[in-house]
Amino acid sequence: MAALPELQELERILELGRGHLEAEVVCEVSAAHQRFPVYQICLGNPDPALPAIGFFGGIHGLERIGTQVLLSFLRGLLTRLTWDKSLHHLLQDVRLVFMPLINPGGMWQSTRCNPQGVDLMRNAPVNAEGKVPFLVGGHRISRHLPWYRGAADAGMEVENQALCQVVQKELLGRSFSMAIDCHSGFGLRDRIWFPHAHDVHPIPHLADILSLEELFQQTHPNHHYLFEPQSLQYQTHGDVWDYLYLQSQQHHGNTFLPLTLEMGSWLWVKKNPRQLFSRHGMFNPIAEHRLQRVLRRHNSWLDFLMRATCGHQQWLAQGPSRLRLQERAVARWYRP
Repeated sequence: MAALPELQELERILELGRGHLEAEVVCEVSAAHQRFPVYQICLGNPDPALPAIGFFGGIHGLERIGTQVLLSFLRGLLTRLTWDKSLHHLLQDVRLVFMPLINPGGMWQSTRCNPQGVDLMRNAPVNAEGKVPFLVGGHRISRHLPWYRGAADAGMEVENQALCQVVQKELLGRSFSMAIDCHSGFGLRDRIWFPHAHDVHPIPHLADILSLEELFQQTHPNHHYLFEPQSLQYQTHGDVWDYLYLQSQQHHGNTFLPLTLEMGSWLWVKKNPRQLFSRHGMFNPIAEHRLQRVLRRHNSWLDFLMRATCGHQQWLAQGPSRLRLQERAVARWYRP
């Protein structure tokens, strides 16, 4: 198998975490006569009565920074297990699930899409209710154009099937779960997006999103993230997190909060315009010092999500306060 640096680092982490991590190859993909595994990695208590959080990255092959952020976070967790008793105690009460490199074929080929030319974030069986941006919102014109959804009569791509199987098995059956999917390539600041991408209607768990944001603001009062529904920027067909969130509604009484970290890569280009001449430069920090800064920058957010998942009963909106939070959230994000 050819060398893919992120995959090599992932497998070094698996070796480092032997005895702590549960690792499984959930599918294999081919690209340019090479075969690449897609890993599911679990850490913590597998009891289905406990909460869980999933960390996902590498859905778009050009956005290597998402995978790198998750690998850095996972390596840090494993290092802390050698001395941090509080982390051991935390992991008795929560389940962590990692899929840091979902599209290794696309990363190997330096493409947004997978080796079949399909954009995995436009590939789920969900259609937008309103008008979507031409091409960007997802299309079925040709696999040779970006943001291709795949053929209308085809099922989801194998990478998405694996992703959905992991989420359905590890997250959706629990009374509380979250997911964070790491991307880059939009805007001048880091955003936390939440469903829906396919329509502009508030989701049933909007109060919980606002409660989570306010908890983060209280815990990290100088944070730099902008929280918003993805539809506030543009709508798309085929969003896999919309699909999984809709699936979660079949588990009555359970709460599943899928979030997307959309790193503002335009800022990196603004600071170094020469990145425009690199295919990776539009989506990743190129300068080494900037890369290291980005890897450090998101650790507190990921650690917060892990701890918020474990302690969800202390901050989830309940009773009359839930309705008030929902009204405030609608007024903030869905009214002019």
